[in-house]
Amino acid sequence: MMDFIGESLGYLAGICTAIVFLPQTIQTIRSRNVKGLSLTSYIIYCTGMLSWILYGVYLGSIQMMLFNAISLFFAAIILYLIIQNRKSNRV
Repeated sequence: MMDFIGESLGYLAGICTAIVFLPQTIQTIRSRNVKGLSLTSYIIYCTGMLSWILYGVYLGSIQMMLFNAISLFFAAIILYLIIQNRKSNRV
């Protein structure tokens, strides 16, 4: 029973962590407004998520790989939009 509770908590935590960037990603895609978003923060965050994925591979943890990959996907979209916006403002 304790294994089930532990696994369930792991999945709940993973789902919450994975979808936390979904509302921001949707809003950023729709508005194309990245003015208040920090490039440095998103670079560090994406690097951290990639590191968690690699650590999950090392541990063989499907939860760690899956949920961090989802988080990285959403954060990478925002990072891409921030970089695109900076490039277009320089021209």
